[in-house]
Parts: sequence; C-alpha cells; structure tokens
Amino acid sequence: MEYTSRVPAPPLDGLIDDIYCLSGVPRHPRLNVPPMPSAHLFITMGGPVRLYDADPDVPPMVLEDGWFMGMRTRRFMIEFPSPARMVGVHFKPWGLSPFVDLPSIELRDRCVPVDGVWGRSVDRIRGRIAAVKTVGEALQVLEDELRSRLVAAPSRGLHLVAQTAGCVEAAWGNVSIGALTKEAGASGNQLAAQFKFHTGLGPKRVARIYRFARLILSIDARRQVDWSGLADSAGFFDQAHFAKEFKEFTGLTPTAYVALRRRHPADKGFPPDNGPMPAE
Repeated sequence: MEYTSRVPAPPLDGLIDDIYCLSGVPRHPRLNVPPMPSAHLFITMGGPVRLYDADPDVPPMVLEDGWFMGMRTRRFMIEFPSPARMVGVHFKPWGLSPFVDLPSIELRDRCVPVDGVWGRSVDRIRGRIAAVKTVGEALQVLEDELRSRLVAAPSRGLHLVAQTAGCVEAAWGNVSIGALTKEAGASGNQLAAQFKFHTGLGPKRVARIYRFARLILSIDARRQVDWSGLADSAGFFDQAHFAKEFKEFTGLTPTAYVALRRRHPADKGFPPDNGPMPAE
C-alpha cells in the first residue's frame, strides 16, 4: 500500500502535520496503532475501514464515507479493505479544534461522522476527490476544503494551547508541565481546562504521548536496542515505569515489539512512523 503525503501551506501547517493518501493492496490488512500525538480526518474512497478499540467494552466501528477521530488515550486496531483508497489528515493535537464547532474532549477516543460535524458535505468532498486524476489533485481538494473551513477568529484559549503544546512537541514531551504553566502565565487548572477543550487531553497526557512517540521513533529493530538509554533519553524515571508504559501503549513488551518489527519490517514510507504495527 502506498502512502503519499505533504505538509499543507500556511497557515494550515501550524495545525496539520500532513495531508495524505493511502492506496493499493495493504501488506498488513490489520495494524495496531498506539496513542500518537494526532487527531484525524478520514475520507474513504473505497470499501469501509474497520476500527477495533483496545477496550473490549467498546464495539467495533465500520467507517464509511468520512470520519473525524479525536486524540487517543489507548491503542486501537485498524483494518483496511483490499484494495484500499482513502485520503486523510493528521492534525496536531490542537489542530482539529479550529475546524469543528465542539469541544475536542467530546472527540477523545471517539469517531464521529464528518456530516455530523460539517453538515451534509462528505458526498460533495468525495465527489470532488473522485473527479480528479492524480493523488496531488486529491490532496489539494482536501486542503482547499480545510482552508475554507478554518475559522477566521480562533476560539478562546487556542493560541495559548498551541503555543504551550508547541513547546511540548519541540521537547518531545520531556518538559516540566510546571515550567510550561509558569511560562504561559496561567494557573495549572486554567491550562488543563484549555488543553482539554482544544486537544481533548490535559497537558500531562499530551506530553506523555509525545514522549512515547519519541521513544518508538528511536527504536531501530535491526540493531541491538539500548533500552536503558532510550528510556532515559525519553524522560522515563526508571525501567519499571518505562516497561509498564510501553506495554500500555503497544500491548507488547519491549522485547516482543522488537521481535515483531524484525519479523515484519516497516515498508519504506509506510507507515510514516514506527507507531502502527502489524496485528498478528
């Protein structure tokens, strides 16, 4: 399956990591996806995509047409059709907020249909994408739609969250929340409330997810892994804390994760990071 992406032009680049297209026959139809520092928009152009939550009490979801997904606090499994074709958006943790007229906390660990947020629009968007001939044109259709949806006056607190969360992003989560709160000139409760409104999570949880993302991106399964060094550089205070968090995020021990990566090396360019992993 081919992954093609690009970073949108300003000002969208301050809200979005990339706009992408997935197409082709998936090498691994099912992927386990740990919590990563992104909210999502999916527009399906082929068969439905299925999602399975790590929480067994959450029923599986069949995603057709278009869906928003908020920030995740637990892993999920995604199952692609074969062949697959979809376009999507990886929003920064605060990046979805200016495009949807509801608190991001209502999207945490949830998916909602595009038409439930943007009115009856998904058929029009899918029709425009279907009418173009190239992947680049399809990405431009979605970028134009996002640009038209960007609110002129951001809601209260977004600038504060974007600035503070941007510091968390730059430090890959290895940053003092107390120092960030002081720098922001807000109380801890005020900052937490604004983070939850605009990202769906508190600043500590966002930092935790960035810290894990840095760790998972640092692992090279082709070589001997220095777990102690990786854990220390990512800001974990001891090995027990590191092992517990790794198992919570991936469902695997560090040793089992590396063994899986060695059996199934990531395709070049897909996934775009080391987070999604084959579900065996």
